[in-house]
This record gives sequence, C-alpha cells and structure tokens, in this order.
Amino acid sequence: MTGVLRRPLLFLDVDGPLIPFGPREHPTHRSSSSPEVASNPLLARVDPGHGPRLLALPCELVWATTWMDDANECVAPLVGLPRLAVVTWPDDPGAEERDQRQGLHWKTRTLVAWAAGRPFAWLDDEITDRDRAWVAARHPGPALAHRVDPGEGITDADYRVLGEWLRAAA
Repeated sequence: MTGVLRRPLLFLDVDGPLIPFGPREHPTHRSSSSPEVASNPLLARVDPGHGPRLLALPCELVWATTWMDDANECVAPLVGLPRLAVVTWPDDPGAEERDQRQGLHWKTRTLVAWAAGRPFAWLDDEITDRDRAWVAARHPGPALAHRVDPGEGITDADYRVLGEWLRAAA
C-alpha cells in the first residue's frame, strides 16, 4: 500500500510576520471602526493581500502563534483564510527556561515534534541561527526556519524564498 503524499507544513506566526511592528509608519488596511480593529488596533496593519498569497503556496498552513485559535477568529477573516490547524503550546515553564538558556526559541522543539518528520517551513520574526541548527540536527525531513523582519512583516522577498523552498520540498 502506498502512503498519501502530504504537502509540506507552513507554520505561521502572527505578530511580526502578519502584523508588522517597528518605528516606521505602517499602512492601515481597515477602518478603526471595524469590529476586529476596535478589539485590537494592530489588526489594521494586517494586509488582506497575504491571504491569497499564502493560499497559493504548495503547503498546509498551520497557525504557530500565541494567538492560538484567536488567529482563526480575528486574523484569518481579515486575510481571507479558512480556519487553520493551530499548534498547541505545552504549559512547561521549565522547558521554556531551558530552551532560552540554550539560545533556542521557545517554539522550536514543539514545532519539530508537531511536524513529526514532515517537511516544514516556519515563518517567525524571532528565529535565530541556533534554532536553524537545532532543527537541522533533530528533524529528519527538510525544514526551512525563515526569519521575517518584524519591522516590515512578510515581504515579496520572503514569499519568493518560501515559494522556492516549498516547491523544492514538495
């Protein structure tokens, strides 16, 4: 029996990649009177153009954010994404402290475990070379840990890198 070929995963963070931060002014894409923006004014920075671009990528999108399922409730509708799977973070402060002492992002171990050997890309604004090395040493499949500049959010250049990698991994 042959196995089902599954597309690579794309672990997607919200703060930084989809909601850019930084000293420069960011365009707003929604009126401050919209219900989503009224609950969180930073949501006005979410570019609705990300939805179609993300959906066009050859991957399975997964929220990897502290927004948890709120990403499905608040962010997904703003960009036109369907409900996505959500990575659940373990409640283990000791592990988080250990990872920080090792210079690892607190998400790294969980994402590698969640991928369970599947190819994955991870977009986040806090990824370091230490995370990349840890993933390379412990994940048996292809993986791309791509840092997004939080001052800019996901750019055309990020989409190019991600698209090329996903097509090669698929």
